[in-house]
Amino acid sequence: MKTLYISDLDGTLLQPDVKLSQNTIQILNRLIDQGMLFSVATARSIASVKPILKEVKVSVPVVLMNGVCIYDLQREKYIKVETLPKSGVDKLMEIIHDHQLKGFAYTIKDGVMSTYYEALSTPALKNFYQERVDLYQKRFTQIDDFRSLSEEPLIYFSLLDQYDRLEPIYNKLAAIPELNCVFYKDNYSPDLWYLETYHKTASKYHGVQFLRSHLGLDHIVCFGDNRNDFPLFEASDHRIAVKNAVPELQTKADQIIGSNTEDGVALWLQQHLS
Repeated sequence: MKTLYISDLDGTLLQPDVKLSQNTIQILNRLIDQGMLFSVATARSIASVKPILKEVKVSVPVVLMNGVCIYDLQREKYIKVETLPKSGVDKLMEIIHDHQLKGFAYTIKDGVMSTYYEALSTPALKNFYQERVDLYQKRFTQIDDFRSLSEEPLIYFSLLDQYDRLEPIYNKLAAIPELNCVFYKDNYSPDLWYLETYHKTASKYHGVQFLRSHLGLDHIVCFGDNRNDFPLFEASDHRIAVKNAVPELQTKADQIIGSNTEDGVALWLQQHLS
């Protein structure tokens, strides 16, 4: 039986310092050398995923940006990208402009991702920006108005703010049929939430189902911790939550394992595959 093991990153496979422990790296590489198929499904883009996974021998394409794109680390290219339709972009930009929201917009053009922002108007946005510049040398482009991107191949829009400010925006965006969005708590700042918007057929569910077909998989085992992992669970045959997962996800899990700080995913894999 051809089985894929696929894990979320932040709060699941990664330590609180946003790195893989050496123990996890060693276990994953040993099992991959023995034939394990392993991948990740994350909200992150390739700019941070590539350095995070640089010591792991991942040969299976990875699911990025909550399923918006699938990236082949071996060939260093996108093999699937979901671009927002023009009608959806116009409605999204209207809401963002009307509510004076600040965040980050992402495009992929000719296989190259670009990230745009208007202003780093909150500490959360500044921290998001600075972490990715400092740790991953990610490039950002400042623009005057997000609406200037309306003709560009927009794939993703990310907002980061407090729950009370974003919750009504989530309800508006969720009602737009051309869009899919996910609203979940930040792993590292207890008062902050992410609201991420993308194509209606893009999600971790669709990304994993693409891998199921693309790789001819018989069985998929997944690992997650947060609300944006609901689609990952729906797409998988065996669903595992780390014990630090949000309660809503734990209720949908077939199994609860050790936390991310305890190398829970790697130790489970070692126990079941060695």
